[in-house]
Order: sequence, then structure tokens, then C-alpha cells
Amino acid sequence: MTQDWLQTPLGAALLQQEIRVVEEALDGVFGEQCLQLGLWGENRTFTRFTRTQCCSVIAASKSGGVGGGKPCAVAEMHRLPIASDSVDAVLLPHTLDYSDRPHAILREIDRILRRDGRLIVLGFKPSGLWGLRRLIPGAGIPPGADHLISERRLKDWLQLLDMRIQGTSRYFFRWPLPGNKAQGSNKWERRGQAWWPELAACYMLSAQKRVSTITPVKPLWRLQPKVVAGLAEPSTRTSQISRIRFDQSN
Repeated sequence: MTQDWLQTPLGAALLQQEIRVVEEALDGVFGEQCLQLGLWGENRTFTRFTRTQCCSVIAASKSGGVGGGKPCAVAEMHRLPIASDSVDAVLLPHTLDYSDRPHAILREIDRILRRDGRLIVLGFKPSGLWGLRRLIPGAGIPPGADHLISERRLKDWLQLLDMRIQGTSRYFFRWPLPGNKAQGSNKWERRGQAWWPELAACYMLSAQKRVSTITPVKPLWRLQPKVVAGLAEPSTRTSQISRIRFDQSN
């Protein structure tokens, strides 16, 4: 049903905007392996912009995407069949919006990411302009996206995993009305980002895994005791006293 929503005028406009957002976010991501968790559109909607040597798409089911796209593999997002510290970048296109186990998914991503690996998350804002979806039947967010996470909460979760937040951006300033042709321009999008970012429908968050380096503490070597000038060492003093007593006895 989600893929059907993406083919509506509103959904198609959102997907086109997200393609531009993800392309820009992936511009500085390099390495060997990039992984997309969750199918949003075709399987190469976003992966075609990666600069890694290999990119795979893992989904929770075999359902195809727009245009008959299929994931590379099917697996549980919170138990990925992937080795630890083996992935350079992970993309979550609204994956957390459809999961009731977001903490487990983020912990699993932290496990498979290499040091300095990148995480890119697309999510619907629980508030803002599209918050009106609750008042308008059939408006706004596609069916099934029932687990929305705010930017602030997601940042808190990632910081608990010792991830560095690199940046966030808000996008898509269109009314979530049924039948909305969503005709807009980049000028309108720029105005929304500059003047009323809180009204955006979605956000993109970028984070980087960091590993705390342990600096070994140098041992405090015991200093040699200093001898005060003018005083004899205990052994010498003892021997001198013994010699004086021996002379007196004679």
C-alpha cells in the first residue's frame, strides 16, 4: 500500500524531493559497502547515488517497490545477517516510521557500522504541517507509518550510542490534502526551509559512528629517594658509630 501511495501526485512529489536530499547527503560517503534498510520506491531509487564499491537493499518483506523493484535480501531489521564493523554507510528511508522496534534497529546499525561509518535517516515529522493529517480523512502520511519519531528524540537515541550528529535538514512544504497535485517549485521549498522549517513534512538526519580511543595512562615510576646534603647515609653512619664504640672499649 505504501508503494501505491508513492505513485499518487503527493507521494511522487515527495519521492522526487527525497531523491535530491539523499543525493546530496551521499555525496561525501565513500568506502566499500553501503546498505539501505527498507524499500522506499524502486530498489535503486537512492542506491544509484552511492559512491561505495557495493550497495545492497534489505527489506522486511518481499513486496516490490514502484516499478516492480525488489530488495536484494529479506531479513529482520533488528537482527541483520551482517558481520560487525563491516558497513561504511546505512540509509534508512522512513524505515523507523514503520517499525515498532526502533531502538533495536539502531543498536543493530551501530553494531554493523565501521568506525566513522555514516547513518542517514529520512523520517516524517510528528508535528508540523502534516500534523493536520489527523483532522483530514485520507490526508498526509501514507498508511502504516504509525511510529513517527521526532528529530530531538532520534538525536537523543543516537547520542546514547555515541554517534556524532552531523546535521539535520527539513524538507517538503506541501499541504497533505487528498488529490493535491503538489505542484511547487524549488523557490517555495527554499522559502519553507528559511522561514518556517518547523512546518516541514519530513526531516533528514545524518550521523557518524565514533569509537572512543583509550589513551593508556603512563605508570608513575617511583622516584629514587634524595639524600640531603651534609647528612651521611644510614649505613655509613651506623658503621662509624660502631667503630667509635669499639675504640672507646679499647
